Amino acid sequence: MATATDSRVATESLSGLHWAGAALAVVSGVIHLVLGAVSLLGGDVGFGVAFLLAGIAFLVAVGLLVIDYRRPVLYAVGVPFTAVQILAWYWLNYGSTGRSLGSVGGIEIADKLAQVLLIVVLVVLYRREA
Repeated sequence: MATATDSRVATESLSGLHWAGAALAVVSGVIHLVLGAVSLLGGDVGFGVAFLLAGIAFLVAVGLLVIDYRRPVLYAVGVPFTAVQILAWYWLNYGSTGRSLGSVGGIEIADKLAQVLLIVVLVVLYRREA
């Protein structure tokens, strides 16, 4: 396991499931970065910053995974972090607005599917490694 001062890339210890989780986190991270930039350009600083921070967090998590930095903790933190993303998305877009889930767009579907699958992957990895 890597230590706080050991930042070597440790891909030899990554399984296919690790790579799947990393890919799902990158998908969600990139979507959040794009939405953050669009929100900022549209003048919505609050949502823009929130999206950018979430996107950065997903990508930093992938970096921590690759350097083998406290992976079980990463999985344990990743589950509620990702779940909060899903709940916040639902509440802000549908729960508090009266909009129908029938109006979900393609990017939303891709992001939420990636996030649900990421939670499943994180739970499995945590159970295997913790």
